[in-house]
Amino acid sequence: MGAELVRGQNHPLPRTRLEILISAEVPVLVAAALGDEGGRVHESLRIAHPGAPVLPGIEVPRAAAAEHRLSVDLGELSEAVHRVTVLLALPGSAARFGATAAPRATVTDADGTEIVRFTLAGLDAESAVVALELYRRQGGWKVRAVGQGYAEGLTALLADLGLPDAHDVAEAIHEAERAGEAATGGPVDYTHPGRQAPHQPQPVAGDAAGWSMEERLYNQVWGMFEDLARSTAALRSAADFAAARLDRELDEALADPRARIGGAGDAARKAAQAKHDELMGRARTAHDRDLAQLTAEAEVVEPALPPAYARWDSAVWQGHRMPGEPPQAVRLGDLHLPESASLRIPMLVRLPLERGLWVDSGATPADFNDSAERRRLALEVAVALAARLLAVHPVGEFSVEVIDPAGAGAGPLGALTRSGVLTGPPARGTAGVTQTLESLTRRVDLIRMAIGGGATEALPDGFDTARRLLIVNDFPQGFDDRALTRLRFLADEGPAAGVHLLLVADRADAGEYGPLLDPLWRSLTRLTPSPDDHFADPWVGHAWTFEPSLPPQGDAVLQRVLGVVSAARIKGK
Repeated sequence: MGAELVRGQNHPLPRTRLEILISAEVPVLVAAALGDEGGRVHESLRIAHPGAPVLPGIEVPRAAAAEHRLSVDLGELSEAVHRVTVLLALPGSAARFGATAAPRATVTDADGTEIVRFTLAGLDAESAVVALELYRRQGGWKVRAVGQGYAEGLTALLADLGLPDAHDVAEAIHEAERAGEAATGGPVDYTHPGRQAPHQPQPVAGDAAGWSMEERLYNQVWGMFEDLARSTAALRSAADFAAARLDRELDEALADPRARIGGAGDAARKAAQAKHDELMGRARTAHDRDLAQLTAEAEVVEPALPPAYARWDSAVWQGHRMPGEPPQAVRLGDLHLPESASLRIPMLVRLPLERGLWVDSGATPADFNDSAERRRLALEVAVALAARLLAVHPVGEFSVEVIDPAGAGAGPLGALTRSGVLTGPPARGTAGVTQTLESLTRRVDLIRMAIGGGATEALPDGFDTARRLLIVNDFPQGFDDRALTRLRFLADEGPAAGVHLLLVADRADAGEYGPLLDPLWRSLTRLTPSPDDHFADPWVGHAWTFEPSLPPQGDAVLQRVLGVVSAARIKGK
């Protein structure tokens, strides 16, 4: 049995040849629209419907029925097609989905093996509905449960997809159905006012076959990230196009001196503005639809996330226990865009960390704290991340060391030092910096030689194989040229040997070293203790605002979790 999806949830498609089964209590019309990256359908020739049921890669039924079978071959679609929108419509002007049991959509492979199923619950006055979307994702295809209904009917649905002649296409679809009715003896009353849709269970996010729950949730979060990026790109592109067209049409209207006299100019300006507003209205409606779907998905996904992915205020941290396996990824913070500030996408990165991290204690445009406060906040971000990494790795498989040359971080570091989870007290002064870096450099050299020689079993007896996180506070204070060289070595070679860097620093403080440290900064992932829009997504390159993952103010969750880590270590000795 395949995965039961809820509205807004998505699932990968393991095959390109598919069948989509539609089951309803009453006869429905089925169509499939081929859209671009933003889901826009540019012409009627890109819609398969009862009057024109076959397109390359798509075939839909020719008449209304209670049971439908759509054939889909995604491999036959043009590269310009990025989304296939499957839609349902009720024949008859008075029909509405709320008067019948909820329709059901099932996606199978060509052999009939069920992949996903989705019940379109919660419909009321709608007479047309988007059931599913099949869309490209990272070289493959995924399916999303949509369930977006339209009380205004099929014309409104098609217009929302961007179809220029939505009314004519809707009429053609209904005309094809009326032709079918004439051949079979006339219309049938499809409504059943006394019947209500049965209650549908709500499954947990990620309830699908193929991967572990953690892997599915990781992929789902990244899918939400991509969907929001692309939806926002479509909205911004529409805004740019609408503004450019408005400027052009206003220039053309005013180019003729006669248009500036009398009411002709005002009429031209009003017409241009009306077209601009109409285009932006459609673009915002489409974006709002995507945002609503993603928000609904986030409301299901967020509570299901494991500790490594979860917010600090998640219930998953209550009664936390040390895991038996290391996580696949970790949450560094949240990302959001100005058009959808209320929707936070978890920023997940794979483990083990391939790049070191740098928590920037320097000023940002949106940060009005003084320098001391910024340094404190930056170190709190580092401490929270270290606590998370300790808590989500099995006992003895992850450890943390700290370099704090001037002892300036004693306050925020107190959570780590008091709980006893560090390998030793924070290193102080130039001597402490030198000793710690020498020890870690020897460790990396030893592991590299063992791995390079294929003799990891030759490591000394009792060798601690735990991964190490080195937190360096107030970098580069206390570092001489030799220490900087060792740190560069650890940044480059450490991750492969299980040694990872986490610097807390203001890059401006390193100005006296000139370009010497530029390669180091470029090798690290920059985080900020206050909101800052410095991350770009890999799909369209939006500037995303990053906010770190911190415990709620006044909540003792960090102390409780570190207590669990400490107790587990003592028990394991």
